[in-house]
Amino acid sequence: MKNIKIKCPAKINLTLEIVNKRKDGFHNIKSIMQMISLYDFLDINISESLKTTINLSGTSDEIPYDSRNLVYKAAELFLSEINKTAEINIHIEKHIPISAGLAGGSTDAAGTLFGLNNIFGKIFTKEQLHTLCSKLGSDLNVCLEGGCLLATSRGEIIKPIKFVNMPVTLIKPKILGISAKEAYTKYSNKEFKPKNNMTEKMLSALEYGEDIRKYLYNDLEYAVFDDYKELQTIKSKLPNSIMSGSGSTYFVLENIYPKFSDEYEIISDLKFIPTGVNQI
Repeated sequence: MKNIKIKCPAKINLTLEIVNKRKDGFHNIKSIMQMISLYDFLDINISESLKTTINLSGTSDEIPYDSRNLVYKAAELFLSEINKTAEINIHIEKHIPISAGLAGGSTDAAGTLFGLNNIFGKIFTKEQLHTLCSKLGSDLNVCLEGGCLLATSRGEIIKPIKFVNMPVTLIKPKILGISAKEAYTKYSNKEFKPKNNMTEKMLSALEYGEDIRKYLYNDLEYAVFDDYKELQTIKSKLPNSIMSGSGSTYFVLENIYPKFSDEYEIISDLKFIPTGVNQI
């Protein structure tokens, strides 16, 4: 039996601007994504077997531990690509909120590919792992690479950009999760679509060492904001906060302890990190 432990960080979108809708149904985006010091942990065990068996377990009762899980799909894809069979057991210790716009599922899947590649003697190069990531979802490449990145196309084309260290506080309505499908559909249905060019403005600010906080922006927040009083409550208390991804998590680039009711989860004392998924 071979074993490896992987830590998988969450991401936030410092900007997220939608360029247009693609013929395949996805959207082209421009987004500056940043990994933060909030982690899920994977315990991956591999045993030789004449047939492939993938067993998932974990600490959360909010996710499926079967073929619907992106971790399962990542393990299945990896074995298919190397044309091997094995018994794979993966335990997922969840700390990243579910359906929160923080890439919790994507980072766990990227961590699975990274961990399996290490166990099997680094069969794939980093570039080849990125190719596998792009087959599974839009945020996996960001989670594999880590740091601060410009993500384009549907999010899988990435370019590392200048890293700055900043504090982060997350605020999430406990019972509200917003799917990417819902957020993008609502954006498509909006008659007016803002063109603020905040991504380019933030890239310039990062390059010249300016304060990036005034350029935080998310088109998907614009798409869903009017439909959820929980989001409106966060914004009214913290006007400088911004939604990450498709939501429902908001963040501020400060280390604060805001007072909300028990219906909200506050995660403080976080920071930007220059890494992605990694072995413990």
